[in-house]
Amino acid sequence: MHDGSGIKPAANLNDGIEIVELSADDAERRLDELSEVLVDAVDSGASVSFLRPLAIDDARAFWRKVVHSVREGGAVLLGAMIDDRLVGTVQLRLDTPPNQQHRIEVVKLLVHQSHRGQGIGRRLMQQLERSALARSRYLFVLDTLSESPASRLYESIGYKCAGVVPDYAKLSDGSMGATAVYYKLVK
Repeated sequence: MHDGSGIKPAANLNDGIEIVELSADDAERRLDELSEVLVDAVDSGASVSFLRPLAIDDARAFWRKVVHSVREGGAVLLGAMIDDRLVGTVQLRLDTPPNQQHRIEVVKLLVHQSHRGQGIGRRLMQQLERSALARSRYLFVLDTLSESPASRLYESIGYKCAGVVPDYAKLSDGSMGATAVYYKLVK
């Protein structure tokens, strides 16, 4: 079901929040919104591969790579929309080796801090799982900052911690942080 905008609705619970799968063209048109969400995440302390301050041009460069991956079929990009404004996103990385075509990597679950606490991250993850299962992918893997709000979210929706790696990456403020590796098997 399309509304003519090129954005395919994925989930809508009649509360103004809509989870959609963004095509490469959709993501290109929303490059500034995607970049704003990423910069906001880094500014608010999220451990998502970038350090503060993240320049908007660097965020755009990151999203251009994601757009290319979506266009090539290596990723699926979901967006959380409120009144046609992107407020959150998550990616399914599908570019796995031939012997791992049953799994996806969950990448960059981001919700703008002005919209956190409304269940948007949870709904993005639920749609991510539906999208992966529709592609015959049933093993989900991800990593996130240990003992963070994100790790609590993942645990609350059934992800299991496979282990914690100390000093895995620099946090957005430059200090070192431990990373927890999670998985979820859905058959």
